[in-house]
Amino acid sequence: MSNLVVTIPANPPDRLDKALALAVPEDAGLSRSRLSKLLADGAISGPSGVVRDGKARVTEGQEYLIALPDPEPVETRPEAIPLVIAYEDDELIVVDKPAGMVVHPAPGSPSGTLVNALLAHCGDSLSGIGGEKRPGIVHRIDKDTSGLLVVAKSDRAHHGLAAQFEAHSAQRRYLALAHGVIDGADARLRGTPGVSFEDGAVLKITSRLARHGTDRQKQAVYFDKGRHAVTRARMIESFGTPPAAMLVECRLETGRTHQIRVHMSHAGLGLIGDPVYGGARKASAKALGPVAARIAAFSRQALHAAHLGFDHPITGEPLAFDSPLPADMADLLNQLRHPSDSGGQAADTRA
Repeated sequence: MSNLVVTIPANPPDRLDKALALAVPEDAGLSRSRLSKLLADGAISGPSGVVRDGKARVTEGQEYLIALPDPEPVETRPEAIPLVIAYEDDELIVVDKPAGMVVHPAPGSPSGTLVNALLAHCGDSLSGIGGEKRPGIVHRIDKDTSGLLVVAKSDRAHHGLAAQFEAHSAQRRYLALAHGVIDGADARLRGTPGVSFEDGAVLKITSRLARHGTDRQKQAVYFDKGRHAVTRARMIESFGTPPAAMLVECRLETGRTHQIRVHMSHAGLGLIGDPVYGGARKASAKALGPVAARIAAFSRQALHAAHLGFDHPITGEPLAFDSPLPADMADLLNQLRHPSDSGGQAADTRA
């Protein structure tokens, strides 16, 4: 059992449950539903004692004590799940993760994850991370994002890789299909806070990222709080008449949760298929013809970790890996390039 003291912030929502959701530290990992259960269990106390009513009124500066029960032990079991291996030695493994696979087990995804698969694949070749025989997750990509990531098999490799990612020296490039186009003459784009242009028509987005003010599952752009984040985007091809969609390469200078998806949405260039940050934007049937319907039906964010580069943490050898677009993105890209094959007409232009 551990205790967490939370102070109600300035201008809080009028309900206790909502105010607590904003006040608890992000690293506490307490979702709205978890807080609601803790309230119902009588695990939260305020100035007048135990409180169970999530609708109770709150006041700025009030302190609440949350009694957190010890976590239930979760045993991560090896599972024989097929993996696409780009590289492997005694120290590390580079995996090409499919869309739909969670990287690490969590209460909502205890099995079928990349870690479950790696435990089965690596077996006795895992020499231990932090005293436990497990793979060392250095970085993650979202469940519905596909592509490359490196995992440590030894403690020394884990430390060496983590240092490179912390120093932002690892190279990560993503390919995405997005709404809109990058146009240096676009006054709206140039007027968006945090957006600038670099040589070569590269769009640079600089901001801070932190948890969304009301939706705990989302990240949001801020300029006065949160963690520094920089994304660069370069349009490779544009599609439609007038141009209304694009293939874009995104490069991460930093690696924050949902960074590319949040930054592209902030710039008004949300990723096709993104269920969280895509908003209500729809592809223009006038500009894109029948491909617009294919875009609307795309079932995940069209984002792929296509390139990964780093120095081997033990030998110092530069390593670089590339992954082709997965079938679903490649198929949509082909339809955008050849709209007449989809039963209608829409032009494409090369950036």
